[in-house]
Amino acid sequence: MITTRIKGAIKNVVYCLLCLYSVTIVACINTEQQDASMPNNDRPPTDLIEYAVAGRFPHDTSLFTEGLVFYNDQLYESTGSPGNLPAARSLIGAVDLGSGKMSIKAELDKRIYFGEGIVFLDNKAYQLTYKNQVGFIYDALSFTKIDSFNYSSPEGWGMTTDKHSLIMSDGTDELTFLDPSTLKVQKKLKVLDKGSPLDKLNELEYVKGYIYANVWEEDYIVKVDPVTGAVVGRIDLTSLVLEAKSLNPAADVLNGIAYDESKDQVYITGKLWPNIYQVSFNH
Repeated sequence: MITTRIKGAIKNVVYCLLCLYSVTIVACINTEQQDASMPNNDRPPTDLIEYAVAGRFPHDTSLFTEGLVFYNDQLYESTGSPGNLPAARSLIGAVDLGSGKMSIKAELDKRIYFGEGIVFLDNKAYQLTYKNQVGFIYDALSFTKIDSFNYSSPEGWGMTTDKHSLIMSDGTDELTFLDPSTLKVQKKLKVLDKGSPLDKLNELEYVKGYIYANVWEEDYIVKVDPVTGAVVGRIDLTSLVLEAKSLNPAADVLNGIAYDESKDQVYITGKLWPNIYQVSFNH
């Protein structure tokens, strides 16, 4: 009798355990299905990258910043010339971080061209234009114009390099990789944030294996995996945007990322901003 009761108890325990296991499996499957169908906006946000301001440097508030880049330990800036700012010019110049003054190296005829992003590679400087579908190539030392090139994108916005390719943005969700020797397209990379296309990609900077990109009219910079196109991080710079506008009410959007590789330092600014900011973060 005792043995029979023990056997019955064991059966009940096993039955309960099997029921519990089944319920757990069903719950897991339902959760996975729910996650897969969950709208992008309800999914966990892209990892926020914390930063600190390590320094503030003066910036010429007449400069409508389109590109910001270091070359041979010197900071360079390229600018555009929107029609609503008659004094604005499409320039490339060397910037003195101490004074904020620009030493002009090249200028485009603003009646024809609107200057955009720049990058240096193999002793040459490359510059995009906004809607002309043409870029210019300069000797990196003398800034003598030595060539030009055409691209199929309707617009040119930002540029950077991984030291093998020229990488350009055009205001869409795609980045275009160009062969620097032929200026032909090597590949196009779609940028996805939580699986959705992220457009209005603007000024670019390549830092330690990742592409950092301004997003036009947004107060953040995204960190992009150059292999998959996935956004893997975001730097919220809203506080610096507000500071810039409090110091200069005419300050426009956040735009400009420069990486000083020799000192492992990152600098950011914006169009008509009164400051260039040195920011530190894990990169």
